[in-house]
Amino acid sequence: MYSVITISDTCAAGTATDTSGPHLTTLIKQAFDTETVNYLLIADEEELIKKSLIYACDVLKVRAIFTTGGTGFAPRDVTPEATRAVLTKEAPQLSLAMTLRSLEKTKFAVLSRAVCGVRDRTLIVNFPGSKKAVSECFESIVDVLPHVFNLLNEGEIEAVRETHRKVQKDGEVRASSGHHVCPHATGKGGDDRNSPYPMIAASEALKKILQHTPASTNPPKKQLSRINIPPFRASIKDGYAVKANGGKGVKKVIGYVSAGDSIITSNFTIDECYKINTGGPLPSFADAVVQIEDTKLVSREGDYEKLVEILSEPSPNLDIRPIGSDLRIAEEVFQYRFPLEATQRALLAAVGEKPSVEKLKVAILSTGDELLHPYDTDATVEQANQEGKIYDSNTTMLVELIRKFGFSDDQCEIQQRVVKDDFDSLVEVIQSLTGEMHIIICTGGVSMGDKDFVKPALQKLDYKLVFGRVNIKPGKPCVFASSCKTQFFGLPGNPVSAFVTFHLFALPALRQYLGTINQTPTQSAKRTLPIINVELLDEKYDLDPRPEYARASIVSRNGKLMASITGGQISSRLKSTIEADALLELPARSDDRPSIKAGTILKAHILRFDFISSYE
Repeated sequence: MYSVITISDTCAAGTATDTSGPHLTTLIKQAFDTETVNYLLIADEEELIKKSLIYACDVLKVRAIFTTGGTGFAPRDVTPEATRAVLTKEAPQLSLAMTLRSLEKTKFAVLSRAVCGVRDRTLIVNFPGSKKAVSECFESIVDVLPHVFNLLNEGEIEAVRETHRKVQKDGEVRASSGHHVCPHATGKGGDDRNSPYPMIAASEALKKILQHTPASTNPPKKQLSRINIPPFRASIKDGYAVKANGGKGVKKVIGYVSAGDSIITSNFTIDECYKINTGGPLPSFADAVVQIEDTKLVSREGDYEKLVEILSEPSPNLDIRPIGSDLRIAEEVFQYRFPLEATQRALLAAVGEKPSVEKLKVAILSTGDELLHPYDTDATVEQANQEGKIYDSNTTMLVELIRKFGFSDDQCEIQQRVVKDDFDSLVEVIQSLTGEMHIIICTGGVSMGDKDFVKPALQKLDYKLVFGRVNIKPGKPCVFASSCKTQFFGLPGNPVSAFVTFHLFALPALRQYLGTINQTPTQSAKRTLPIINVELLDEKYDLDPRPEYARASIVSRNGKLMASITGGQISSRLKSTIEADALLELPARSDDRPSIKAGTILKAHILRFDFISSYE
């Protein structure tokens, strides 16, 4: 966890807009691949600055605090004094590195009084107040910060030793460059630590996915009936089978017909009848059914009716289902839609057929040395707590989501695997699945870490990398790649990021793959989640620099649909999905719109059928 504190009287008073703090937040998220950055805006008050720093260090226990503003010579510039008062150790060389970088741009850099240091296990860094200076100063020290964090955390001592070994090994090569070798280097080379993949909009990402995902070019498959339904004349009501020309009057009950009985083929007189149940086969010489309500019992013998009076005039074919009235032999039952719905399955059962579909083959992969199978008896809770391991939840979640959206066993074959954070292992697994699976959905290994091997593995296997980043929160490092036989989704490893990107990108591809949705403009929207307009309930929500898909519950209040965001939205907090009825589409932060308030109309992407949590 990290903290950004903007210190400015004018911004705190609302007479100016803070651009440095949000920009610094973005830099931290990109550099350290995190969504957990606390942001605070306060005035130039020395005691307030001290209390804010102490709270972030001692209570929140963040890894680092980055302040912006209040480092100059103006009377109210007291950030250095407040910072120095709470430090246990100073780190003047960090300040020097920032000054030297800034001096390359302007001689006025000597006027910055920024202080850097440590309070217990938290690093504190002062940056100047301008957005441009923040960028320059952050770039000057970002390479060494992961090593600083490792040094401050005793549990990361092995990472410290590895860094030192690497520095010593490559010292002769690196010495002239003056760069610290960070264990989080991407391997791209040079000084550029940014991803080479441009961030594209979510709408553009989905468009590219659907362009590269094949849909069936064959005519829609028709299911024909091989039987008549009903295959015999059947009674619609509980009543009496009669000859219509016998009219009203007293009739002798000569037999009983229930559903499932054989057809009675013997003739009978107009003064006779059969008692018949709904669905029962009509006797061959009967041509009408009079419902019980239109009769009167005259007499009985024991448990059996003997005489009954018909009170209404029967007409031919009264309350009879003719042969084939629902479906006739060779009549079209339906055109296949996938995934199969309950009504389609019911009709297949009615004509005695099994689903006849080409199975969609999907592989679900999770990458990570830290992953334990949740149902492995050897993977104890003690291991998960003490040995740096965690239970793998992503594969379970993705399989259940695929099944939830109707891709059942008889339509979709799913393989699950956990893969080590190893380049060769990942290449081997993807290679074995390519051509065998229609779609591979992998979580993890797609960001900027030194063990994020998904993109290099795909390139080695000659996949076309369609895109490597999407401008959304959560889910920025989402990857989509295509080969001639298999489509590959590289979703982020954080569970919520995987949850969101599956719904936005993978689900539409699954629905399209076998041409399951008509390709007309009006029907193609059905590949995605349904979208409705809702009104925000929350009093205020601070926007992110990226467009965000927040988990939200839907409330119906006097017929109006309203949305409430489900608590903390960090991408590792899977619990935020439990109460989620929808993904709330939030705009990116702007200078004119840093937050949204209650009453704002927003688009909600509906996650489930029973999407209203409560009625008020």
